[in-house]
Amino acid sequence: MRFRHTTPDTIVNSFHQLYYQTPEKTWDNTYWLGVPAEKCPLDLWIYQEIIYETKPDLIVETGTRFGGSALFLASICDLVGKGKVVTIDITDEHPQPSHKRITYLKGSSVSSDIINKVGLLVKDELSVMVILDSDHSAKHVLEELQLYSPFVTVGGYLILEDTNINGHPVAADFGPGPMEALDEFLSQGDDFLVDTDKEKFFMTFNPRGFLKRIKPSVTDMNVD
Repeated sequence: MRFRHTTPDTIVNSFHQLYYQTPEKTWDNTYWLGVPAEKCPLDLWIYQEIIYETKPDLIVETGTRFGGSALFLASICDLVGKGKVVTIDITDEHPQPSHKRITYLKGSSVSSDIINKVGLLVKDELSVMVILDSDHSAKHVLEELQLYSPFVTVGGYLILEDTNINGHPVAADFGPGPMEALDEFLSQGDDFLVDTDKEKFFMTFNPRGFLKRIKPSVTDMNVD
């Protein structure tokens, strides 16, 4: 009787909170080829589907940490026979896996130095995907969205991670974070579509965070 008014959303949110709030058993205890990845495997499965579908020449990741997610991305690129990964962090204090497809950059993801380096790497690539997972404060995330979204090619994806925090539905006391930055970013233009089909496994750490580029930016259209 106590489950009479339980809805699918209630069940998913309850499981999401349980999963997120026990990191020692779940996302903080998740490895790719022995390297900590700190991701939800349901999301990683979606990442490999996107990589197979779009076959990016370059994947840009902010927030390297242990390098497990970069290694995962590079491994999928190996399997599809295409693609490179550039991953960015302010520190390299953790041992990072070596892989021929991975380039590590050290510095702030929003610094002019890093943006210029990424711009040079992106310059000659036909297909670019971006994954944002560094500082989760709304101000920083919005700046990243504004700086990195122009790198994403039409038909490609920008994935904004951890939009689940600040009560969406976890970590309610976090304060304005990725979801709030996303709302502001989407209000500024219509170059990207929120692809909710990528949330097909019900639970994702990135609700509304799978953004598909559907048209070029004004900057792209002004290039001769």
